Amino acid sequence: MPVRTNPTARQLRFGAELRRLRERAGLTSTEAARLLGIKQAQVSNMETGRLAVSADRVRTLACQYDCPDKALVEAIAGMTGDRKRGWWEEYRDILPSGLLDLAELEHHGTALRTAHTSGIPGLLQTLDHAREVFRQVVPELSPPEVEHRTSFRIKRQAVLFQNRAPVPYRAIIHEAALRMRFGGRDVARRQLNHLLKMSEHPNISVHVIPFDAGGYPGAGQPIYYVHGTVPQLDTVQLDQSHGIALLDAGAQLDKYRTVLDRLTALSLIEVESRALIHSIVQSL
Repeated sequence: MPVRTNPTARQLRFGAELRRLRERAGLTSTEAARLLGIKQAQVSNMETGRLAVSADRVRTLACQYDCPDKALVEAIAGMTGDRKRGWWEEYRDILPSGLLDLAELEHHGTALRTAHTSGIPGLLQTLDHAREVFRQVVPELSPPEVEHRTSFRIKRQAVLFQNRAPVPYRAIIHEAALRMRFGGRDVARRQLNHLLKMSEHPNISVHVIPFDAGGYPGAGQPIYYVHGTVPQLDTVQLDQSHGIALLDAGAQLDKYRTVLDRLTALSLIEVESRALIHSIVQSL
């Protein structure tokens, strides 16, 4: 089987999980190769996401590594099953790979949680609002780049309404973000009304942190938490000045679960959140 030259973030994560299984068994890659009867280079390529691995091979590896967590093993084995090209691949040579990795991550997520203090979450943005956000990017994007990123963001929103069971989505938004007028008063009004409409879907919940809630954890950085089929396969996505960062270490997942729980505790319940959003619409 050919070795991949540019594995996706999902393929890299798959390889990292195989490495964690081996390391928990206290084996070096050389020892693992000897145990499995393969070359050390094959172990290395599997653990860097460069070599495809079947579900049966995953189970064999877990058995050799004496992994007792059957749910985790089956979740990792499940990462081998979907090899079809996703819709995001049409943007492969147009947009940064990190954006494509995010769409793939969402596609396989079992639940989504996000917290924003200075902007509307991408999956809840209108076309006009998203376009205005990308027009503000520094360095400035060309008009075609703005349109590519805008269309990509809108297509990502289909994950909330796919044919399978709709993925649960919880958004925590600070009141400050609701009062920002990207694109002017009319665009802002349509965006807030769209937010109200989206919040009526049974799988989507919107919670607002009001100004009078006081301080909050997280330093104002947008947080996107994607749940996997088991907690060990959860992922945190953070927006940074140089691009998208994906975090999956156990301590990192614990930290951001705690941050999101604390932000949820600070926010209004759904009916109160909708009332506050409606009042802001009325003031525009």
